[in-house]
Amino acid sequence: MSTASSPPNGASQPPRPGIPVPGAHLPGAAASVEPADPDRIKAEVGALLAELGPRAAASPAENTETGADITRRARILEQAHDVLVDALATVDKI
Repeated sequence: MSTASSPPNGASQPPRPGIPVPGAHLPGAAASVEPADPDRIKAEVGALLAELGPRAAASPAENTETGADITRRARILEQAHDVLVDALATVDKI
């Protein structure tokens, strides 16, 4: 049975106003609707991980340099994480 306001059988309904959309709560969510490009994401994350380079073994006398290296590595990993989170938010919107 259908009413005057219900869509025909098999037709999808448009989102109702006020219903949350996945990813809409994220900052900048309305700015871009571009789908995630796996090759671009892999390239961005790969470039960031390449910046990490090999980890050098440090002696106890190099604690200051080790701390700076850990901070640099943490910043790079955080950037890679942000790239992946943005990609997931884009996929979530589709």
